[in-house]
Amino acid sequence: MISVKLPDGSARELAPGGTALDLAAAIGPRLAKAAMGARINGEVKGLPTPLNDGDVVEILTFDSRAGQDVFRHSCAHVMATAIMRLRPNTKLAIGPPIEDGFYYDMETDAPIAEEDFAAIEAEMAKVVQEDQAFQRIEVARNDALARFRESNDTYKVELIEDLPADAPITYYQNGDFTDLCRGPHLPSTGRIKAFKLLSVAGAYWRGDEKRQMLLRIYGTAYPSKKELDEYLAFRAEAEKRDHRKLGKQLDLFSFQPYGPGFPFFHPNGVIVWNALMQFWREEHVKRGYSEIRTPMIL
Repeated sequence: MISVKLPDGSARELAPGGTALDLAAAIGPRLAKAAMGARINGEVKGLPTPLNDGDVVEILTFDSRAGQDVFRHSCAHVMATAIMRLRPNTKLAIGPPIEDGFYYDMETDAPIAEEDFAAIEAEMAKVVQEDQAFQRIEVARNDALARFRESNDTYKVELIEDLPADAPITYYQNGDFTDLCRGPHLPSTGRIKAFKLLSVAGAYWRGDEKRQMLLRIYGTAYPSKKELDEYLAFRAEAEKRDHRKLGKQLDLFSFQPYGPGFPFFHPNGVIVWNALMQFWREEHVKRGYSEIRTPMIL
């Protein structure tokens, strides 16, 4: 048997070759069902990762940011799988998890608009229903370069070329879809229960305005439809309170070409500004602060 340590200092024994998912199941079936990944000796890994004697292991659920990232990164791959089925000439760039969701940058032979989201989501649902296993595959650098050069995946080639010479190169495969990715991912696509595509935008490759303009599709995903619905309702309410909308509706400020990005406050806006400054000043005076004033540009 091997012994692994849990974050609370306790230990669990597993048979040799036992995985992080086996550990979660040994702790309890509910944890095994809720598990997204594992932090093994401080590094986030997939649940199928074999454990070694003495490893320190934390099972990650959706309650943690790391668990959310694993979950949503996997959903980004599900979206990419669906898009490649519908538009096989698409060139994929990067698709990371972000706070509250994920995105994927891509070059398409025809624009994708929000009107196309329903068809993409329907195909994503099929990928989830198929419960495709996410498989991690480590490959030689030259083999990876040859593969992506042959398929004319120029963005993947550039990503590989920019990696250190000794960096491991890994694919993740689910069904017929294979993507350059360091992971980790969920055990399978079937664990993704609720998702929604949110918006589409343009994004320069590597954030460089001199490079190719790519299509960026944003989405989000949750372990249950209830959680997704709650997030979408919260998002809709937040959009109503967007300061850019309120600024126009309440005649608080506007933006002018004389100073791009800087608000020009109207009389209503100055009233709000002065009220906030008065409150700020009173609170600081109560706490014994003194004011100084430095140059506007320093």
